[in-house]
Parts: sequence; structure tokens; C-alpha cells
Amino acid sequence: MPNYLSPGVYMEEVDRGTKPIESVGTAVAAFIGYTERATDTKNGETVSLLGKPTLVTNWSQYTQKFGGFVAGAYTPDSVYGYFANGGTICYVVSVRTLGTSDDPSLSVPAKATVQAEGDKAAKLLEFTAKQGGPVGNGIEVEVKPSAVAPSGAGDSETEGGKKASPSAPEFTINVKVGGQVRESFPGLTTAKGDKNVVTVLQTQSSLINAVMVGKAELAPVGGSYPLAGGEVKTKAISLVDYKGSVSERKGLGGLEALDDVTMICAPDLMASYQAGEIDMKGVQAVQQALIDYCELVRYCFAILDAPPALMPQEVKEWRMQVNYDSTRAALYYPWVEVADMTGGKGRTRMVPPSGHMAGIYARVDNSRGVHKAPGNEIVRTALGLEVQVTKGEHDLLNPIGVNVIRSFPGRGIRVWGARTLSSDPAWRYINVRRLFNMIEESIERGTQWVVFEPNDTFLWGRVRRDVRAFLTTVWRTGALFGTSPEDAFYVKCDAETNPPELRDLGQLVVEIGIAPVKPAEFVIFRISQWSPES
Repeated sequence: MPNYLSPGVYMEEVDRGTKPIESVGTAVAAFIGYTERATDTKNGETVSLLGKPTLVTNWSQYTQKFGGFVAGAYTPDSVYGYFANGGTICYVVSVRTLGTSDDPSLSVPAKATVQAEGDKAAKLLEFTAKQGGPVGNGIEVEVKPSAVAPSGAGDSETEGGKKASPSAPEFTINVKVGGQVRESFPGLTTAKGDKNVVTVLQTQSSLINAVMVGKAELAPVGGSYPLAGGEVKTKAISLVDYKGSVSERKGLGGLEALDDVTMICAPDLMASYQAGEIDMKGVQAVQQALIDYCELVRYCFAILDAPPALMPQEVKEWRMQVNYDSTRAALYYPWVEVADMTGGKGRTRMVPPSGHMAGIYARVDNSRGVHKAPGNEIVRTALGLEVQVTKGEHDLLNPIGVNVIRSFPGRGIRVWGARTLSSDPAWRYINVRRLFNMIEESIERGTQWVVFEPNDTFLWGRVRRDVRAFLTTVWRTGALFGTSPEDAFYVKCDAETNPPELRDLGQLVVEIGIAPVKPAEFVIFRISQWSPES
């Protein structure tokens, strides 16, 4: 209460209005997996993003920081499928790079060796890609001997004052990428001087280096030499890499500090399994870690992939073996077939469905609302399925929480399931769990002002009013069942929920009941013969 010590007119601002509660976002995914690279440029310097959650808002931004499609990784396909299916914002956590490595000792460059003219058993030059890893495997070096023999006798001075032997044969090097000449260096020699092939390539080429491994002043054999052998030596990825560290802000631990992440996928867990780095128990350990993370942070949902190359009966057996039971996770099967954009020989490839499903979640949230089940939705960019599941096989998988993706003639490839991995019938459907996540987080954020306010009837009334106003808005979107707000929810905050013993402990208790809308999973028409005369 202000003190009034002298006569006058005093103005006071009294905060008695409503404190609107806004709905939080529900369509932000996080991807943990492998990428081609993980770097960014800040203040002219290259910064490593390995293991760090990085915000990405479109595919172009992803390629700038993490590269493009790369063999051995499913995260690029998953992120691409996420944006193609309606996703708008995501975080990418790269736990391994397959195109380059921050550690030069782990990044092996592509190489090619050239023999000396007249003695093809003797090695003369070794060309090496300047960038380590498989990127250099796409480079081709063309050596073209000069048609004009060097003139003059004795030593002659070059433009820079250095001497070069006139007897050293000259040649031209063309550096090609994808069959197109990117760089050309005419008049090179293996002798000392400004035109020395090693010196010129080291200072002027952005693609390759050369090392003299034979006798100088000899001519290289003309021809085309594709660089090969470029790779990134990597350590095996384990559960520790996925969990990361909260203090270092890496892996799952790095996501814990981000309040807006609502979905999480780990598509390259299956790449580790296919490469033999982890076994099926390792897959289960990582997926259980994702589930545990979502249970810990409460407002996140895990989208899991079934292992590859399993038939429906095998998926059922695997599901019963791993025995997941969580309201904050869903499992999808089978893998989807997409266009192969890694540069491989195949026209298509199979990828885990989790990234595409996260995009469908975002698409449904933005077009209909989080209360709409993410089922009966077309999977964009999908060209086919790894397994065509029959109706009878689907009858075995749906009751145990395996959401099946099916192909219907004339209706495309659709998600035909919307169940969580929970054994509790009250939390059977994905949309119910995610609706409660949204409501709980919205109320939690929107009522922070209540903390340390006087715990009296006036405060109880303000809390009731604000929460009711928010839930009424939610009801109007069609998310709650009932013909009126009174039928859809109730909010109780009074002396009954806040007796003196709780107030003495500093607690304010608000009881909220919500009637969520549940999907019509089974549509039944009962038809019988009817005779109007009877």
C-alpha cells in the first residue's frame, strides 16, 4: 500500500484483468542421427555442430549446415520427409558425420596414383582430394600430355626467377566432378619451378593436391584417374552417444533445455543395426532411452521405427519381446520406399517411417488441431512400402500398438493406425495423449504469475476464470466432447480443494476434468432387411 503524505491526486494501476492462457506449439520435431557433415560458419570461422541440437526451418537450411543425402544415413531422408509432409520447424542432432570428420585422422581422403611414362611399373604422382571422406570419390583427374616438346637448351629462368629444366615434359591437368571440368591447369611439369604440379595444385586448386612419389622430370602417363578410397573412419555409436550430456548440451541431454520440442525421432538407430554396430538389444536400449526422456520431460512424444526387413508375424514377436508400455510413444511399421537421392545405383530405397510420421503429426496439428488423430493421412513422397500388410495381419498388429502404414488401391499410401504403446485404455490414442500434453503445458506456462500470490479466495477465483476461459477456447475448436463447456470440462479451485493444512504448506490445488474427443477407429454400420408392412 503506498503512503499518502500530502494532499493531491494519486494515480494507481491495479492489475485485476484476466491473464490469458495461450496454447503452446505442438509441431516441433527433433531428429537424432547421422548427417553428411555438421558445421556452421560464424564470424568467418567454421564451427562444429556435432552432437549439438541445431534449429532448422526448411530443407535448404538443413543442407547448408548438415549437407545433403548420403549413403549409410537415414536422417537426411527423414528430415526431407518431415518437411514434405507438413513439418515446419525441427531440431537436428548429428551424432555422426559420414561425409567429413572434425578429426583429420578419421577423415581419409580419396586418392589416385599415376605411373611414369616409359616405366609403367614406377609410380610418379599421387593425387589426393583436399576434402577428406567420400566426397572426394566423385572427383576425376584427367592428365593430357603436351603435344609440343619443350624448347631451348640448358636451364632457363621462369617468370618468378626460379629455374626449370627445359627437358621436363609439360602436361595439362583437368579436374572433373560429375563429368564436368571444374578446374584446368595447363603447362605443368614435374620439375622444380613455378609450374611444378605439386606447387600449383597446392596453391591454386580447391579440389586436389599432388604428391611426388617418383623421379622428378619424368612425364606422367596420360589418361583419366578417378579418385577412390575416401571414407570417414568412425567409432561405433552407442547408447551413450544418443543420451549425450545435459551439461555439454549434446544428444538427448541437449534437447532437455529446449521447451518447444514436442516430437523426437532416431531414424539412424536402424542404420547402426544394419551396419552391425549394435544388436537388437541395443536397439531396444536406445528406443527405451527415447521413451524415458519423453516421460521425464512430460511434454514430448517419441515416434519409433520397427526394425527393417521383418514380416508382420516377426514384428508382432519383436513387439512382444521389447514389451514397451508408455503413453508417450508410438510405433510404426513397415518402412516406406522413397526416391534414392544419395547418388546410388538404385532408383529407390527403403527408409524408416518416423520422419514422415512426424511431418504428418505437424500437418494435422496445423490444419485440424492436435486433437485430430494422425491417422487416415496420405504419406507424401512415399512410392511404396517394404511389406504390403493384409487385413488379417493388421488385425494382429493393431491391438498391440503397432501402427501400420498400408497401400489402398485408388487411395494412396496411408497411415492406418493412431495408437500409443500404452496398455491403459484411457491413453490408447495418440491424439488424446498429445492433447493433454498441449493443455497441461499451456496451463503450466500461462499460470506462472500465480506463484507467491496471496493464497485466498480472490486468487482462487482468478485462477478458475483464466483456466475456464482457456478450456472454453479449446472446446470451441472441437477438441473436447460435449454440447456445452459444462459438458466438456470442469475447473474446481475453492476451500474444498485448498483446506488450511494445504495452504499452510504453501500449496494451491486446482482440480480440472476434461472430456477429450476420441477417434472413430471402428466404424460399424448395422444393416438388416426391413419390411415397411411389418
